[in-house]
Amino acid sequence: MALTSPRRSALADQVITELRNQITSGEWPVGSRIPTEPELVEQLGVARNTVREAVRALAHNGLLDIRQGSGTYVVATSELAGVMHRRFADADPRHIAELRSTLESSAARLAARRRTERDVRQLDAVLARREEAWASGDAELFVRADATLHLAVVAASHNDVLIGLYADLGDLLRDWLREDVGQELRPEDHMDHGRLIEAIRDRDADTAAVEAAGYSLKCLGDRA
Repeated sequence: MALTSPRRSALADQVITELRNQITSGEWPVGSRIPTEPELVEQLGVARNTVREAVRALAHNGLLDIRQGSGTYVVATSELAGVMHRRFADADPRHIAELRSTLESSAARLAARRRTERDVRQLDAVLARREEAWASGDAELFVRADATLHLAVVAASHNDVLIGLYADLGDLLRDWLREDVGQELRPEDHMDHGRLIEAIRDRDADTAAVEAAGYSLKCLGDRA
């Protein structure tokens, strides 16, 4: 069996790193189609086979999905996120809701205790964007804005392990939220997150935890 030369392997690794950076930086967000193979060849200045090898490697690791006749799409932001997405994609929605409730309640409690003034400003900003997205009536825009708010709450916990775990589960949780929201934003489904942000601002850990715990479980109840 012929072996790939070290020089070519090193070049492919560099291309893998560059493509991964485009994903993790948000330049290519989850759900987006990446540039075509000829476009990547031109942008990166490498051979077509090297680009193909890198794309296939990232598809194998769960970050990309190669769809014949359509293109290649970003499906996860890290290898672990890809594994999580595949492992739990068909999980019972009740279990996903319970996981969200547990993680977000713990994060909100920690955020209320540890938040900085910068965290509060960030939370105010993403809350405003969430409300603007709801008012626009664009369901996909709202899903992204809502997910960003919840991630900002987790980030305010200043617990790196919790932040990393939540980020790796983020693609799965967004898919669950996208299914829950559906194609149309209905007024009766709107949930005010202002009380959560206010509790974090006031360092009211108990209220923050209760507010955060209830959102995903209420979504589940609305489904039933």
